[in-house]
Amino acid sequence: MSAVATIATATAPATATGTTPFRHFSATLLRRALARHAEWERKEFTSSWEDLPVDAYLKDGATFRRRRYSQFHLADDRLVPSGQIVFEQSKEVNSLFGGVQRHFEPLREDVAASALLETVVFSFLDNLPGKIDRSNAAIGVHQIRITASRDEASLPAPEGIHEDGHHFVAQVLINREGVSGGESQLYDRDRNPIFRTTLLEPLESIVIDDRRVFHGVSGITPAPGATEGIRDMMLIDFFPLAD
Repeated sequence: MSAVATIATATAPATATGTTPFRHFSATLLRRALARHAEWERKEFTSSWEDLPVDAYLKDGATFRRRRYSQFHLADDRLVPSGQIVFEQSKEVNSLFGGVQRHFEPLREDVAASALLETVVFSFLDNLPGKIDRSNAAIGVHQIRITASRDEASLPAPEGIHEDGHHFVAQVLINREGVSGGESQLYDRDRNPIFRTTLLEPLESIVIDDRRVFHGVSGITPAPGATEGIRDMMLIDFFPLAD
């Protein structure tokens, strides 16, 4: 399967206000960063997507999305868990789930404490399309699996074109097997399309300035010849700590 052609490309460094509001990275960025970790660490981290509970907040009893979520902060350049956190977005930001206090199961303790997760987070902190105060930064980490089947519509972003209400969001493909679709789409603040691509290679990623773009993802279906498939993603939110 080949990637969908992009409308625009953003791979050059973004270090000042006024630069492109997103960056698209091949798998090389994270592959190089994770080379310091043993193969068993990488496999163990990836396999944790097999242990995600069903997202209980989907409408009409849908089961196509599985999810975990934990929040962290930084202390002495280390990633520190912030304890049990309720995930909530405003109705202005999320018309489908806004105003709902969502209680997701946290990341497994071994995943939350892994040096590998820390490496991934700092790789994006060093490559944001803008700046954030690290001394006051909160980091939310979502593990998400979308299952595609012949019996159920599978929408990675059922809220449609939206924003998340953060400063920056990294979208990382962990794995995709037996699926078609899942095109990542970015729009300017007037909702004009500015970028689209399909993440195909594990560790390929997009990092957006959530204050300057809207985003969406097209639905996924089983690939020809398959009855079921999966699309595993890690989303990392960067935003200021609450006062």
